[in-house]
Amino acid sequence: QVQLVESGGGSVQAGGSLRLSCASSGRTFSDYAMGWFRQGPGSERAFVGSIGWRGDTTLYVDSVKGRFTISRDNAKNTVYLQMFSLKPEDTAVYYCAAATIRTPTYNSRPYAYWGQGTQVTVSS
Repeated sequence: QVQLVESGGGSVQAGGSLRLSCASSGRTFSDYAMGWFRQGPGSERAFVGSIGWRGDTTLYVDSVKGRFTISRDNAKNTVYLQMFSLKPEDTAVYYCAAATIRTPTYNSRPYAYWGQGTQVTVSS
């Protein structure tokens, strides 16, 4: 059984930074892509970014490009989402997701496993 546990959420002011972590267990972490999604108030869950199995390929939604960075440490079975220059519109519950494929993807279908989510609140 794959388990994903996010941490690192919190409240920050606009312009601030946070780093989210997602620890994985239950399968060979380094064989699969990982993704981050978010769900804001009154919104559906949406793609934020994804990283391939080797960590050398990433995808981001346009609204976070240049501000967010995804990385992974396969030795620690952990994926990270470093967020800079946070904006109030980044306020959401952030979810880590584990894919069943190796390449990063915007599509939510390949993500078979999900964490419980961590709240990020950005105040103006």
